[in-house]
Amino acid sequence: MSDRGGIFAGDDPFAIAKEWLSAAQKTEINDPNAIALATVDDSGMPNVRMVLLKEIEDAAFVFYTNYESQKGQELIASGKSAFVLHWKSLARQIRVRGTVSKEDGPIADAYFKSRSLQSRLGAWASHQSQPLSSRGALMAEVTKLSVQKGPDPKRPPFWGGFRIVPTEIEFWSDGAFRLHDRFRWSRKNENEDWEIKRLSP
Repeated sequence: MSDRGGIFAGDDPFAIAKEWLSAAQKTEINDPNAIALATVDDSGMPNVRMVLLKEIEDAAFVFYTNYESQKGQELIASGKSAFVLHWKSLARQIRVRGTVSKEDGPIADAYFKSRSLQSRLGAWASHQSQPLSSRGALMAEVTKLSVQKGPDPKRPPFWGGFRIVPTEIEFWSDGAFRLHDRFRWSRKNENEDWEIKRLSP
């Protein structure tokens, strides 16, 4: 496509996404890797919340959470999700839709081990999305688990990663007079080549 140059240039959407995230890490004040993650429940009602994206792989986007949480259960049930990365400092965003699979092997173990001890204990203590009587009860559970699990707790079986393999990625950049630049990369499945189209703002 002749006019897809500058920040949109390239033949690999994951490389472009990595470049944009790298630029945002220099300009965003907090959490440049924060994504608004969308799921649906078994009735088709949507949910959205902020989650931290942990890695852009060569062919997928990865984040971590409690599998028993509402989002975890909805992701497991549907096998599909969408998210958006938005950076006010760059006036850019990336939208992604695709299929979801668990990352609950050695990669998840290594990431869990890299987290602070308090974060690891918190993952064990929190029954995410479930009713909680008080913050004191949560902190008491963390204290109890710190004794039980010791200084190097293993990854809980109910906690791990999700890998989103996209069938659609859209790169958006703000334009003067709301004449924004939008390019959508789409494919029917991960084995097909990407089709790239410029979209009207």
